[in-house]
Amino acid sequence: MPISAAAQRAALLTATAVLLAAGCSDGGDSTAAPVKPTGTGGLSALTAQKLSWAPCPAPSAAEGGGAPPSPLPGGTAWECSFLQAPLDWSVPEGETIELALIRAKARDSAKRIGSLVFNFGGPGGSGITGLPGFASDYESLRTRYDLVSFDPRGVGRSDPVECATDKELDAYYALDFMPDDPAEERTLSDAQKRYAQGCERDAGAALPHVGTENAARDLDLMRQVLGDEKLHYFGISYGTELGGVYAHMFPKNVGRAVFDAVVDPDAGVEDGALGQARGFQLALDNFARDCVDRGDECTLPGSTVAEIEAGITNLLAALDKEPIAGVGDRKLTQTQATNGIAQALYSKKFWPYLEQGLDAADGGDGALLLTLSDSMNGRGENGSYSNIQAANAAINCVDFKERYTLGQAKERLGRFREASPVFGDYMGWALASCSQWPVPGLWEHPDVSAPGSAPILVVGNTGDPATPYEGARSMVDALGKGVGVEVTYEGEGHGAYNSGSACVKKTVDEYLLAGKVPASATVCK
Repeated sequence: MPISAAAQRAALLTATAVLLAAGCSDGGDSTAAPVKPTGTGGLSALTAQKLSWAPCPAPSAAEGGGAPPSPLPGGTAWECSFLQAPLDWSVPEGETIELALIRAKARDSAKRIGSLVFNFGGPGGSGITGLPGFASDYESLRTRYDLVSFDPRGVGRSDPVECATDKELDAYYALDFMPDDPAEERTLSDAQKRYAQGCERDAGAALPHVGTENAARDLDLMRQVLGDEKLHYFGISYGTELGGVYAHMFPKNVGRAVFDAVVDPDAGVEDGALGQARGFQLALDNFARDCVDRGDECTLPGSTVAEIEAGITNLLAALDKEPIAGVGDRKLTQTQATNGIAQALYSKKFWPYLEQGLDAADGGDGALLLTLSDSMNGRGENGSYSNIQAANAAINCVDFKERYTLGQAKERLGRFREASPVFGDYMGWALASCSQWPVPGLWEHPDVSAPGSAPILVVGNTGDPATPYEGARSMVDALGKGVGVEVTYEGEGHGAYNSGSACVKKTVDEYLLAGKVPASATVCK
């Protein structure tokens, strides 16, 4: 019996824990006294600060809202605190900002190694909500580590960048981000300009300082304040990029580190977007092939992969002409449907929702695909948005130099359409996302070379849509000889450790808990 749309939404929101899981923040005052260093003692005052840990309150709106995190097995409570860091790391004695932290203490204090710091990606994802949401997956690591995560600068509770009101964001995300004529191009350009101006008004002087290099410096300050000689680190997705930059800047401070769902460090904006277009197309091909293999059990029309995908492209083309009913008075547009399809391809567990959503949309009901798109954009059922997408834009635009205009993006659409008939336009037009950004970017691509670093496990997933498998090999090569240790997971979805593969979990746990470095080119299924 089909489940109701409300039940589908509830199940989906439960599944997408990275965006909406219970976390720790109250939107109020810090539990740690602000540090106001002066003169040459600035950095030493920051490294000497003492964290004041307290029970975690409910997450703020910028973190996605919700209830405080539930205790862990055995009754261990989550604790939260704030770390003071320089707003501008070139002036460590100047103004400071607060970075929100969360931890769960190690189960075996006698065998404790130290803290294991997580970054769950984005950029823009809240670690304060992410770590409790995925805690059961990492419980084995808590035998010897305090599990720690944080909201990076500009994210969640850490001086969040917010670019528009909830009502304005509803209108913004309903726009056509794949324009068909000059009038639609002007509409999109004007909207992107207003969005960027909103970010600048909100963030002010902090906007130039939210990038990855500053976040890496924050990580090293965190390491020192937590009392760890080395940084033990688990980075997922964008967290691998942050980890790579940290290893480049502080190679001697790297402890045991794992990079899972690896961002290609050699890819600039265009090559990175092309890689994602191919990755999402591969995931969609695999979804459609699974549908074909299930025969009559699959509700989508078509008996081949090509026929199923033709039905999807036809649906998107129809939505471009006329949106359909969505949730409440909000309609499902072509852009939101494409966004929702992409969201569902992040995990094989979401494939049933994608099938149901496509089938329902073909019949005129866009509620489930719109809910998937809302999840990607950080919109809760109450209509409020987290700041995940605002922070994503702010961090990416500060990191990367390229400023493609809409015209330049349009010139490159041929390459993107060749890479993906479904996602080509979606990814191609997105090149212009930073075209009107008010502050300059830093690099063409990050430097992650880390000679002298301890070994880093680099785990690539052959079916990963968002960070294609080839990025893992690029990361291993870029880290340098003797640093990157490649592990391959032959599977689907974004990331490997949480995939259910006993081999991946065993390999990673043995490294983090016992220091056992696996043979390079280890393959898991």
